[in-house]
Amino acid sequence: MNKFAIEKTTLRHGWPLLALLPFSIQAAIVDNKTVDGKEDTMVVSATPGAQAGKEIGYQPHKTVTGTRTESRLLDVPQAVNVVPTQVLEDRAVRNIDEALYNVSGITQSNTLGGTQDAIIKRGFGDNRDGSIFRDGVRSIQARNFTPSSDRVEVLKGPASMLYGMGEPGGVINIISKKPELVQKTHIEGWGSSFKGGGGQLDVTGPLGTSGLAYRMVVDHDETDYWRNFGRNRQTTIAPSLMWYGEDTTVRVAYEHMEYLTPFDRGTIIDPKTGKPVNTPRDRRFDESYNATRGDQDSVTMQVDRNLNDRWKSSLTYSYNRNRYSDNQARATKYNANTGVLTRQPDATGYAHSQAQIVQLTLNGDIDWGRINHQLLFGFDYEADRTFRGDMMRGTATSGFNIYNPVYGQLPASIAVNAKDSDQRENIDSKALFMQDAIRLNDRWQLLGGLRYDTFDVMAGKGRPFLTNTDSSYHRVVPRAGIIYSLTSYSSLYASYSGSFKPNSNIANNIGALPPEIGKSYEIGAKLDLPNRITGNVALFDIEKQNVMVKVDDNLYRTAGKVRSQGVELDLAGSLTDTLSLIGSYAYTDARVTADPENTGKRMPNAARHTASLFLTQDFGNIGMATGDDLRAGAGARYVSRRAGDAANTFYLDDYTVADAFIAYSLPLNGYKVKWQLNVKNLFDQTYYPSSGNNLRVAIGEPRQVVLRASIDF
Repeated sequence: MNKFAIEKTTLRHGWPLLALLPFSIQAAIVDNKTVDGKEDTMVVSATPGAQAGKEIGYQPHKTVTGTRTESRLLDVPQAVNVVPTQVLEDRAVRNIDEALYNVSGITQSNTLGGTQDAIIKRGFGDNRDGSIFRDGVRSIQARNFTPSSDRVEVLKGPASMLYGMGEPGGVINIISKKPELVQKTHIEGWGSSFKGGGGQLDVTGPLGTSGLAYRMVVDHDETDYWRNFGRNRQTTIAPSLMWYGEDTTVRVAYEHMEYLTPFDRGTIIDPKTGKPVNTPRDRRFDESYNATRGDQDSVTMQVDRNLNDRWKSSLTYSYNRNRYSDNQARATKYNANTGVLTRQPDATGYAHSQAQIVQLTLNGDIDWGRINHQLLFGFDYEADRTFRGDMMRGTATSGFNIYNPVYGQLPASIAVNAKDSDQRENIDSKALFMQDAIRLNDRWQLLGGLRYDTFDVMAGKGRPFLTNTDSSYHRVVPRAGIIYSLTSYSSLYASYSGSFKPNSNIANNIGALPPEIGKSYEIGAKLDLPNRITGNVALFDIEKQNVMVKVDDNLYRTAGKVRSQGVELDLAGSLTDTLSLIGSYAYTDARVTADPENTGKRMPNAARHTASLFLTQDFGNIGMATGDDLRAGAGARYVSRRAGDAANTFYLDDYTVADAFIAYSLPLNGYKVKWQLNVKNLFDQTYYPSSGNNLRVAIGEPRQVVLRASIDF
C-alpha cells in the first residue's frame, strides 16, 4: 500500500503562459480602474505604527529581536543580523536555509530527511531545538519560513533572558507581513526547471475608515522532486486583521499550510574512502512511499497599548501546531564490498506537536535625573506538547544494490510497535523577567536584565506508557552589556549572556537530570553609515555544560561540555547609489571539551569557516520603455569541511555555491509589471550541506532555474 501516491500537475509545461501572466492580469483589471473615465482615488490616514520597522533596500537599521522592543542595531550589545525584504525578494527565497545564506556562522544541521528546519548558529543547534520564532513567539512547526514572511532577524549568542529555554548559539525570529492601511495587491506566478511551479496572491488594504486593515496571502507551490522520484507540494493561506487605533493596535493572524515532501535521507558514506558513495546524485536509496504529509496552523492575537507618553503594554497569545504522518525505507547497514544496502521500513502513523504561549510585557521610558532608562518588565507562559502515536517498525531486509537498484521490493510497514508508540514530551514553563537599557550620556549605555524561569518536563513512550524523563527546575538567567558610541553611526560593545535548556529523552530513562547551561562573552563593533553600510564584527566565547552523555545502556549523566569560540563579520547595504551588497564571514571553532568518548572532537555539521557575498546592481531605466528598470545580482557562499558525526569518523567536503538573478520591471497603465529569472546553484555544484550519520548524508539541490512574473497595483 502506497499511502503517498501523488498525481502529476499540469503546471509543468506552463513556461510560455507564465511570461504572459502580467499582460493577462492587467487586461482583466484595467476596466475596473476607472469609472466614467475618471480614476478612483482612496485617501487613508495611517498612524506611524502602520509602517513601524519597515525598511527599504539591503541596509537594516533596527531590530525587534535584540531587546524585545524596537531598537537601533547600534544600541544592542550582541550581534544581530537582519535579512531585509528586498534580499528575500531578489534571491526568491522559499525556505529558512535560503533566507540565511548571507548570515555569518550559519550551517545546516540534521533535517530528518528534509522534513524539519535545522539550523546551527555559532556551532549549536539541531532540528526541533526551539530556536526559531515567529514574531517573537517560539514556533514548534516543521516549516517556519512561509509565504507570509516579511524579513528574518538573527540574535547571536545566548538569549534565554529574553526568550527562555534554548541553545546558546542564538535565536532566529521570522517577522510576518502585516496588514496595511494602503490598498496594495500583488499577484505572482512562477515556473521551475524542476517541472512545476506555483502562484501567489498577496492583498492588503483598509476596511472602512476606522483604522481597520486586512491582509490575505494565498500561495501554492508544486514541483517534481529533483531526484529520481518524489513530489514537493505546499499550499498556504494566511489571513490577518489589524486595527490601528489612536493609542491601541490589535492584530489577529491565522495561517494554515498543507504540505507533502519527500522523506529523503540522501546518500551514504563509503567506509573505504570516507566519502559519499560514487553513484548519480539523483539516485535515491529508498522507496516511492518515502514521504511526509502534514499540515500546520498558527493563530496569533496581539494587543499593544500606549498607556501614556512614557509607558506602553503588550499582550500576546499564540497557538501553533504541526501534524504529520510519514513513511520511510530506512538504511540500517551498508556492505561496501557488495554494494548491498540493508533497509528497514518504518512509519509514523500520526504525530502532533503544539505550543500555547502567553506573553505580557510593560515598557517604560523614564528619565531619572540626566539618565534615561528604557525599562522592560514581562511574564511568559509556555506549554509545549509533542505526541507520536502509531510507530510502525518493519523487518530489516538486505538485497538492495545501490549500483544496480531495483525498487518496489520492500513494502511499507503496517506493523505497529507497541513499545515505541505513544511517544510524548510535555514541557511547561513560567517566567518573570526585567531589563533596563540605561543611557548614561551621549557616549555610554548599559544594559542589564534578569529572568526567573520555572519549568517542568515529562517524556516517555510505550503501550503501556513508561516515563523516562520527569524533572522540575528553576533558573535565574542574566544578561549584561555595555556600549560606547564612537560617533552617531558607530559603537563598541561588550556583553555577557546566559542560556538554559531542559535535558529530556523520550526513548531512554534519564530520570531528573539538571538542564544544560550556557554562558557567553562577546565583544564587538558596529557601524551604521546613513544610506550606505550597516556592519558588525564580533568575537565570542561560548561554553555549554551539563550536556547529557551516555555512561552505559541504562545510565545517563550530565558530564558533557562544549565550547565554541570565533569571530564574525557581517555587512549589508549599498556601496553606491545603485550597487547593493550583503555578505559575511565567520570563523567558528566548536569542540567537545568534556565527554567520555569525544573530548577534543569537532561538533558535527559545524563549519570552521563560512563566507558569503551577494551583489546587486540597479541599472535603472534602460530605454526599452518609459519608466522601466533593470536589476541584476550574483553571489556565492562558501562552507568549509565539517565533521559528519559526533565521533568525527568522516567529514563532509567544503563547497562553494553561486546564485544569480535578473529582474526587469516597467509600468503599464499605472501597474508595476515585473519579470524575474533566478538561477540557483549556477554552476551545478554537487555538495553535501549536512549529515545525520554515515547512512544519512543530505545532498544539496542541483541547478534550478525559476522564472517569475508579477503585477503590483
